[in-house]
Amino acid sequence: MLNRSSLGSIALATALCVTIGGARAFDQSQYPDLKGQWQRIGAPRWGSASEAPLTEEYRAIFEANLRNQAVGGQGTDPTFTCLAPGMPRVMNVYEPMEIVITPHTTHLLMQHIHDSRRIFTDGRDWPQNLDQAVEPTFAGYSIGHWVDEDGDGRYDALIVETRNMKGPRTYDSTGLPLHQDNQTVVKERIYLSNSDPSALYDEITVIDHALTRPWTIAKKYVRNTNKDPVWLESVCAENNRHVVIGKENYFFSADGYLMPVRKGQPPPDLRYFNMRKQ
Repeated sequence: MLNRSSLGSIALATALCVTIGGARAFDQSQYPDLKGQWQRIGAPRWGSASEAPLTEEYRAIFEANLRNQAVGGQGTDPTFTCLAPGMPRVMNVYEPMEIVITPHTTHLLMQHIHDSRRIFTDGRDWPQNLDQAVEPTFAGYSIGHWVDEDGDGRYDALIVETRNMKGPRTYDSTGLPLHQDNQTVVKERIYLSNSDPSALYDEITVIDHALTRPWTIAKKYVRNTNKDPVWLESVCAENNRHVVIGKENYFFSADGYLMPVRKGQPPPDLRYFNMRKQ
């Protein structure tokens, strides 16, 4: 008869075999080689604002935002207070990106505020009443699946859909707005160039009530040729001198005083401070 020690050893060995078998089932060679550090091409802009198919209401909001920025304000861009850019803006890739593929999840890692993304590739479906089942986030809830588009037995592209975002969010620092109802849906096709394995593309389609139709653009990223790249950290709150009081944005000067950001800006309401001379 087997003693308890023997039974325990058999159980442990069985568990290890199952674990090893599961690990072997994930064949990294079936996926595109996305290792390394990916950097954006050009400025972190979403595209031509003049070509954005905004509704009349949101075109007016955008133009008012530009006028505010022209005189020193921040307009509708919320990130000056260190809020996360959110989707789809994180795909401007403000800091270099690393892509980590696991059996059930693909991670897009960026060390800029809270830009990293988690894309579930485990075959799950959308939860019922998504915004109630899952807390909305700036990055949203992303479900994806890998596809073999040329039939060679290897995956070529990652197809992703993202929902359940919260705001405020804009496309970039120009203040190009997304709708305040936060019902945005973002669809992506992420793939390597067939001719250049150091070029990565993300075809992004935004469906949003601030648009008259879906808006599609293509982002390109290049792989850093350095096999040991440097990964920098971007901490927005460090040395951030912007101060928001009520609905007004002020600036913290080098000599430690609150100062206006635009001509004629009124000071904050100081009703709760004793302004009598000591």
